[in-house]
Amino acid sequence: MKTVKTITALTTALTLTAAGCASRSEDVAAAYISPMAYSSYSCRELGVEAQRVSAAAAAAAGAQDSSRTKDVVATTAAVVIFWPAAFFVGGNGAQTAELARLKGQMQAVEEASIQKRCGITFRRS
Repeated sequence: MKTVKTITALTTALTLTAAGCASRSEDVAAAYISPMAYSSYSCRELGVEAQRVSAAAAAAAGAQDSSRTKDVVATTAAVVIFWPAAFFVGGNGAQTAELARLKGQMQAVEEASIQKRCGITFRRS
């Protein structure tokens, strides 16, 4: 009987982990943003916009990864120590959506830069 309870608890914890944890920042897919949004930008303006979006995306990625770490800690506590801690696992949908939007913006700026032959170098991390 004790084994059944242990298996049930582990199954519940694993389900909560899979369903509720925040995604890693690198696993968040970019939302589609049309490069046409940047068609009126000059190459200089595209460079400035790329820097602005890149900084915002880096901050959003850091926040996303921080949320993931907190979710993993809460899940571990739920499994090992105290099962009600599982209720603190939940990710952050708005944060994930913001990161996806920023990644999409960066792709759109890059595409507009390529179309205008600006020569801006975009690094992938």
